Amino acid sequence: MNFNNQNHQTEMEESASLWAARLDGTNLTNAAQAELEQWLDLNPRHRELLSVYCQFSTDLEEKLPVLLATGGVELPESPASRPGRRWQPWLVSGGLMAAAAIVFMIWILQPATQYESLATPVAQRQSIELVDGSMVDLDARTSLRVEIDATKRRVKLAEGEAFFAVAKDPERPFVVETPAGSVRVKGTKFDVHTISNHDLVVTVLEGVVQISPATTNSAARQITMGVGDQLTISATGSSMRRLDESDLEDAIAWREGRVVFNGVTLQDALDRFGRHHGIGLTATPEAARQKIGGRYALDDLTGFLTALEDAVPGLQVSYNLNGTVLVTLRDSNATNVAGN
Repeated sequence: MNFNNQNHQTEMEESASLWAARLDGTNLTNAAQAELEQWLDLNPRHRELLSVYCQFSTDLEEKLPVLLATGGVELPESPASRPGRRWQPWLVSGGLMAAAAIVFMIWILQPATQYESLATPVAQRQSIELVDGSMVDLDARTSLRVEIDATKRRVKLAEGEAFFAVAKDPERPFVVETPAGSVRVKGTKFDVHTISNHDLVVTVLEGVVQISPATTNSAARQITMGVGDQLTISATGSSMRRLDESDLEDAIAWREGRVVFNGVTLQDALDRFGRHHGIGLTATPEAARQKIGGRYALDDLTGFLTALEDAVPGLQVSYNLNGTVLVTLRDSNATNVAGN
């Protein structure tokens, strides 16, 4: 390490801060102005550093009153007020500036806060960067409350589906609270889906998460999940399954406006599209039990319903005047699986 260069850099910065304080606090005499010009000509870096500290002084004038007004800081007693001591105005200003510089650095280094409610409307998705650097993708009809400050990172997911890419912060775990349970991480990627007080689906794509179910139906008070794990909690209990890479991609396909069904009931598929579009989609008992599969565009409801009619013989879609849709099955023996 070159201590001479390091000391020289420190001396330049100290000189630049003092000159900035003198320029801000008093009008320079001709002699002082000549001294400043001589200092500036000694090194090209001097002019750059002086500009930086002058800009800092300007920014400080805006920030410091806010800190003083809120009681967040108290400036030290001015040396000029002490008996038996005489101080130059620029030295007083420089001392205050040095003290304020420390305050200002504390100010800008404090973790930013965010208290905000977010929601997405029907058939729309949204990507949001939180103040801590975490990214959140929201599916349609998803609402959450963000609460981040110096001591905590908490998100309350009331309903819907959200994908979280959490910025690492060992001192402030990231907690997602839902009516059916909470998810706790320090830095990872995972998907959370909740549509009722009892239903919760958590899928982990990176890292480790801890799940605390809200009900006692689960076999454990806290459940640890790793990459590829998908936990489903319902009113009747909980279950865990392992997903391969392809299944993981399918689970979060909604982020790209797609949905993948693999042997789900027709009613489950209708519920998925109905929620996304805010439309009532129902089926008769015979039709509702049909198993379907395939990849569909979430935003294309008409295309999805048309594909169902083409794939399942006897399936008929009726559009009602009130905007709802009823799916019926003329042949109760049909058991085909739709897909595209």
